[in-house]
Amino acid sequence: MAATRFSDQLNAQIGNEFASHNQYLACAVHYDALTMPQTAAFFYNQALEERDHAMMMVQYLLDTDVPVTIPAVPAPTADFADVVEPVALALEQERRVTQQINDLLRTAREENDFASEQFMQWFIKEQVEEVATMSDLLAVVTRSKDDVNDIEEWVARETGGAQDDPTAPRLAGA
Repeated sequence: MAATRFSDQLNAQIGNEFASHNQYLACAVHYDALTMPQTAAFFYNQALEERDHAMMMVQYLLDTDVPVTIPAVPAPTADFADVVEPVALALEQERRVTQQINDLLRTAREENDFASEQFMQWFIKEQVEEVATMSDLLAVVTRSKDDVNDIEEWVARETGGAQDDPTAPRLAGA
């Protein structure tokens, strides 16, 4: 069984992941409304990834006989001034989630909860990738904010072809 302090924190993180899911949906809808299908698809995919992260955490709690709590989440920001603002928000969100994941790992270590520490390692790697991707995308949309076709071309070229990670934790319901 996972340490109580860790499992309480992981239950809260499930809510954070679902909130991220909803925020990415709002970003996707913004880009869809601007007829930017590549960027919209990128954010729809990001939303699915966040949902999957939450479901990985649910499965871990189930596997360790810990009660799962699905917390309420705040409404996402849905109004954006331009094409840059959603990506800036996404980068800020990924940096916040990185801190949350680091805090979870720290708690597992403090509690000598070795299984939970091992579980969190995959998320540490994932957050490095997420922050790097959003940092790159922010540079592109900032530079090309007046030419959405350049943004669309970059997103199509640079963000496609995601592969399944065989080291990823199992998803609840999968």
